[in-house]
Amino acid sequence: MGTVDLRRVDLNLLVAFDLLMTERSVTRAAQRLSVGQSAMSSTLGRLRRLFDDPLLTREGHGLVATPLAESLAEPVRQLLTGIESVLALQGEFDPATERRTFSVIANDYLTMTFLQPLIARLSTEAPGIRLRIFPTGDDFAEQLLRHRADLLVMPREAFEGHAEFHHRVLFRDRYLVAVDKDHPEVGEEITLEQFSTLPYLATSSGHLRSLAEMQLDFLGVPRNTEITAGFGMAPFLLSGTRLITLVHERLAHKIGEAAGIRLLEPPIPRLQPITEIMAWTTRTDRDPGHRWFRQCLIDLAEREPPTSA
Repeated sequence: MGTVDLRRVDLNLLVAFDLLMTERSVTRAAQRLSVGQSAMSSTLGRLRRLFDDPLLTREGHGLVATPLAESLAEPVRQLLTGIESVLALQGEFDPATERRTFSVIANDYLTMTFLQPLIARLSTEAPGIRLRIFPTGDDFAEQLLRHRADLLVMPREAFEGHAEFHHRVLFRDRYLVAVDKDHPEVGEEITLEQFSTLPYLATSSGHLRSLAEMQLDFLGVPRNTEITAGFGMAPFLLSGTRLITLVHERLAHKIGEAAGIRLLEPPIPRLQPITEIMAWTTRTDRDPGHRWFRQCLIDLAEREPPTSA
């Protein structure tokens, strides 16, 4: 391949190419670039002429990348990451005056117990900063790799590939036993026998069992499981029942009074807490705005430890 005269190439085309490869949709790529669909279609046409290849072809209801496009995707992403890193070295970030949007992948529990104070802080300290929170799907790592989100916050125990990303521990959250505040059989303590025989509300995370259930299985703790529900909803289902469940301490103290529950120490000595981490990619690692945003989360984690049971 001959030498390309970069003066004759619009490097913004590479930004569009990266978004098209990420979204595999002209419509969604146009939305992320804040341009019209016809403009993005025209850009795709320019990319096809530049590379002398169809790049994306329609199959069924979606677009499929050609072999050349697939081979270009990672080099282009690395190139854009390098450019952003160079520009970030010269940049400054003033949260009081900047207008930017940061996107985070986090589940409802983290949004309610951890990110909500951040939302309150941003409204006063950084009024031009917007936050987009996406639920934790099965493809959370792919979403982060494809830059559909800037940051991922989730338990380290549920993210086997966390070492492949930049990451930092935020806080640890232990489990407590939750029961109805007027539970007829449980006093100030709960025994292992009671835990194993009383009607049990198992928790899930999406289509998967929660980390609590996985631990209990690993430890060989029997349960009399009658109901399974999402762990964010579980505490609200205990009122007026004999059910018991495990709940994260931060969530329990946030909603305990509203849910009408009491909190007890688990009768399971080897039950381990979860370790919440945040993870991000090289693309945002040195950007001043993203560094400020990550520091906000670190400050919150250090400033607001959970209340003791």
